[in-house]
Amino acid sequence: MATVTISKRKYDELAEKAMRYEYVQQLLKGDIFSAPPTRSRKSVLKAFRETGKYNQKFLASLEKGLKRSPYFIA
Repeated sequence: MATVTISKRKYDELAEKAMRYEYVQQLLKGDIFSAPPTRSRKSVLKAFRETGKYNQKFLASLEKGLKRSPYFIA
């Protein structure tokens, strides 16, 4: 088995590309064009808040976007 030496920078670049590729493959396995499972703006916001991963600025922006969407209802 041969050994190939590459720089850390090149390794990081290749690793990032591999992760992106895997992510896209996972997305394509599902039906990305199907409608969301709910039309309730409140339930979407509640689910995002409950994760604890998003700050108030993001949640406010999300709410504003959902209000603009003709798909989501109160």
